[in-house]
Amino acid sequence: MTNPLLQEWDTPFGLPPFNKIADGDFAPAFDAAMAQDLQEVEALVANPEAPDFANTIEGLMRTGAALDKVASVFFNISGSDSNETREALMREFSPKLSAHSSAIYSNTALFERIQAVWEARDTLDLNDEQSRVLMLLHRNFVRAGAALDGAEADRMTEVKNRLAVLGTSFTQNLLADERDWVMEVSEADLDGLPDFVIGAMRAAGEERGLGPVVTLSRSVIVPFLQFSPKRALRERAYQAWGARGANGGATDNRDIANETLALREERAKLLGYDDFSGFKLETEMAGTPDKVRELLMAVWGPAKTQADADAQVLETMLKADGIDGPLEAWDWRYYAEKRRKAEHDLDEAEVKPYFQLEKMIEASFDCATRLFDLEFAPLDVPLYHEDARAWEVTRNGAPVAVFIGDYFARGSKRSGAWCSAIRSQRKFPDVQIPIVVNVCNFAKGDPALLSYDDARTLFHEFGHALHQMLSDVTYDMISGTSVARDFVELPSQLYEHWLEVPEVLEKFATHAETGDPMPKALLDKVLGAANFDMGFQTVEYVASALVDLAFHDGPAPADVMQKQAEVLENIGMPRAISMRHATPHFAHVFSGDGYSSGYYSYMWSEVMDADAFAAFEEVGDPFDADMAAKLEKHILSAGGSQDAEALYLAFRGRMPGVDALLKGRGLAA
Repeated sequence: MTNPLLQEWDTPFGLPPFNKIADGDFAPAFDAAMAQDLQEVEALVANPEAPDFANTIEGLMRTGAALDKVASVFFNISGSDSNETREALMREFSPKLSAHSSAIYSNTALFERIQAVWEARDTLDLNDEQSRVLMLLHRNFVRAGAALDGAEADRMTEVKNRLAVLGTSFTQNLLADERDWVMEVSEADLDGLPDFVIGAMRAAGEERGLGPVVTLSRSVIVPFLQFSPKRALRERAYQAWGARGANGGATDNRDIANETLALREERAKLLGYDDFSGFKLETEMAGTPDKVRELLMAVWGPAKTQADADAQVLETMLKADGIDGPLEAWDWRYYAEKRRKAEHDLDEAEVKPYFQLEKMIEASFDCATRLFDLEFAPLDVPLYHEDARAWEVTRNGAPVAVFIGDYFARGSKRSGAWCSAIRSQRKFPDVQIPIVVNVCNFAKGDPALLSYDDARTLFHEFGHALHQMLSDVTYDMISGTSVARDFVELPSQLYEHWLEVPEVLEKFATHAETGDPMPKALLDKVLGAANFDMGFQTVEYVASALVDLAFHDGPAPADVMQKQAEVLENIGMPRAISMRHATPHFAHVFSGDGYSSGYYSYMWSEVMDADAFAAFEEVGDPFDADMAAKLEKHILSAGGSQDAEALYLAFRGRMPGVDALLKGRGLAA
C-alpha cells in the first residue's frame, strides 16, 4: 500500500515520516491495521500446539505492530496539534478502538490459552521478567472482563465503548473552551504588568490576529492574575478559567462526568468489586481508598492551617488597598506575589530573565549527562509541527533514544504538560530504542522566558522522559513508565530536585540580555522562597485529589457538582482557594481513566521523591556516581519488571513516611 502509515519507515531511527503523513491517511490505516491485528490474533489462537509462554504470551506480543505504529503517531499529534479533521477522527475511532480492544480481551479461545499458561506457570522455567509479564497479562485480561460471558461480557464491551466516547468528548469540549475564550485588553489595561507578561499577551493576540489578549493558557493567565492591578479584569479572567467545561451548551462537561462515574461503577461491579475505587486501587501501591485518604488527610490539616493563616495576611493587604469585602480567588495570586516581593524581596519580573527556555533545556540535559553519562545531539528531521525539536540521545557513542521537545503553547494543543512515547524500549521481538516526547505549554518570546514553576515543569516532564529513555527490559509491556500509577510520578518529581541544586542554577540561570549568572543574593532568595505559598498550592491539589477519591469510593454520585460541593464543605475548603482542577475541566480524571481515583498519585510519589533525593544529600553530592547508578538500576531502567514497592526498597532499603513530604513542603510542625 502507498499509505505511509502502513509502510516500513526507512527514516533516521525509524521516526514516523511526518512530512509524508496526511490526515486522510489515518482512517484507512486504522481500519487496515485493526483488521491485520485481529488476523494475527486468530492465527495465534488457531495454533494446534499446546499453549506455552513462547507461542502464546510472546506470540501475543508479536501481534498488533501495525496498529501500534498508527495509534502512536495519531494520538501524539491529536493532543499536541489538533484540528477539526483530527478531532473528528478521534470521535470516530475512539469507540472503534475500544471495540477492537474488547474483541481481543473477550476472545474466549485466546483467554483459554493464556489461562492454560498461567495455570502451568510453575512448570515452565520462566525467568523473573517472564513471570512478571505473565502475571500482568493474565491480570489485565481478567480485569478487562475476559472471564465474563454472555450478557455480562456484552455489557462490559458496551460500557467500555461508551466510556471511550465520553472521554474523547470531555477532552474536545475542554480544548474548545480553552481555545475559544479570549479577553481583549486595551493598552491602558497593560499598566502595571511586567514586560514578559505583556509580551506573552501580545504573542497570544498575534496568533489570533488581535492586539494583546488574555487566554486560558496557564502560561498567560497565571502571570496575568499575579500581576494585573485591575481587579475587575482579574475576576473576569479567573471566572472564565474556572468555568471551562461548565459554560452550558455543546461543550458542557457536567453530564459527561455524571455518566462517566455511573459507567465506571457498573464496570467495577461487573467484575465483582463494590465500587470503582476498590477496582482501580487494587493494583496500585496504595492498595485501598482508606490508605489514600489517610495520606491526603495527614497533609490536609497542616496545609489548611498554613493557607488559613496566609489568607488573613492577604486579606489585610486587600483592605489596605481600600477594597471592602473578603479576599476572593482572583485576588490570591496578586496579593501573594506582592507579599513574596515584600517578604523575600523577590520579584518574578526580576527573576524571570534568568530562566531562559534554552538554558533550562540545557540544564536538564546537563544533569542527565552528569548523572547517567547521556549525551544529546540535535537532529534535523521532519516532525509534526515547526515548534517541535529532536535530539539523538547516546551513551558512550551507542544510541539510547530519540527525544522530542514541543514546548510552546498554541491553540491546537491541549493544556498542561505531558510525556509520551511514540515508541517504547524493548528487546523482543526486536531491539528497539525509545522515541520519547515532552509536551509543554510555555509562552513564546524572543527569547522565551520561564517562571521558576515553568522550569520545574520542564524538569518534571524530563524526569518522565528519562524513565522511558533509560528503560532496559525485554518486553515493552513493562517498559519505561509502565508502572503503578502512584509510582510513575517518582522519577519526574525526583528530577525536579536537581533544578534546586545551587551549582545547576549558577551555571544555567543566566540573564537573557547580559548573559550574567544570577547573583548569589538573588539565587539565595529564589531557593529560600521555594516553599512560598505552599499552603495554597497544597490545598488546591489535595482538594482535587479528595474530590476525585470521593467520586469513585462508594456509589457514583447522581450530581457531580453537588458531590464536589459536599466534599469541599466537609473538609473546610478555604473560601479564596479553588480546586486545582474543578470537575468540568478535570481532564486527569475524565479524559480517560488513567488518573481516575488516582489523582492522589502525585502526592504518594512525593513521599518517595523527597526521601529519594535525601539519599543523594546523605552522601553529600547530588551527582554522586554510585547513587545515580543505583537509581538507574533499581528504578529508571527497571520499568514495571517488579512491584513498585520492591523497586523502591531495592534503591533505598526502606519505605518513607509522610514526614519527609511535610518537611519538603515546609509544612512540618
